[in-house]
Amino acid sequence: MDIGQMKCSSNYGKPPWIFKGSALYQFHLVKAATVRACIPKEFRLVEAFGYTLGGFFLANYDDSPAGVFDELVVIAGLVWSPPTSCAWAAKVLVNSDEACDHGRKEVGLPSHVARFSKTITAVSGKSKSKNIGFLNAIGMNAVFCEPRDCMDVQVTEINNPTVKDICNINLTTFVPASNIGNWMGPAIKMSLPSFSGRTEYYPNLLKYSCQIECRVRAVHPAKVSGPPSMPKSEAEQSSEIHHATEEFMDNGKNLCVAVMSSKPILALKFSCMKMQVEAPVVVPNSFNNSLATS
Repeated sequence: MDIGQMKCSSNYGKPPWIFKGSALYQFHLVKAATVRACIPKEFRLVEAFGYTLGGFFLANYDDSPAGVFDELVVIAGLVWSPPTSCAWAAKVLVNSDEACDHGRKEVGLPSHVARFSKTITAVSGKSKSKNIGFLNAIGMNAVFCEPRDCMDVQVTEINNPTVKDICNINLTTFVPASNIGNWMGPAIKMSLPSFSGRTEYYPNLLKYSCQIECRVRAVHPAKVSGPPSMPKSEAEQSSEIHHATEEFMDNGKNLCVAVMSSKPILALKFSCMKMQVEAPVVVPNSFNNSLATS
């Protein structure tokens, strides 16, 4: 059975779609039990010792089919797709109606419109990341230096008739070390395969890939905090744990906060980024069955 190719949005033109800008790609260790409910049942979650690799992709596009816009992709974890693995997005937030509509109807993404508020403040003193040891352990001896500015990014989902705070992301930019000038890292090319679909707007399972060319360097992980909540008793907290799965399925913002508030292990800054998104293809039932039995 051949995989059927989807039609593309007229506003976006024919694929592949090109996006240019910059991004922060941050990896987190996420509890598998937290995200398993949002993963389609035919997929096997890639996990070790009860954790999967999730995180988020925060991008600012200055050139795209939808013009200038911001995007936050919350990645629940990795799913097994022999012989490799693919990312599964729990939620996509954009501040563009056109990008949201295209993501929903053409790429099968769980896209929602949001407001991105950014504030930059000066930072004094030194900041030392606890994750530098991890970077050294995997052979990435990145150059870190004193922070110059702190950028607070508040992402607010616009869900009429209510407006909800999804999370606050504290990003810190760094002054390049004097011995490397304005070094943005080596130029790389990479492919990010992903699954999508199984949404209200596109119930079929889809697969697509993003081809990325950029300059990349390791940076200090962003600090993430969710919206404030009322203090809870131990009994209330215990009750919430028992109903966590149902709550995550009914209220995506809790899952987003849980993923983004988990332990960060690596953050990469993509500069001079060119991202080419290929046309999604519909995954046939025979492939679904092979995933379930693999």
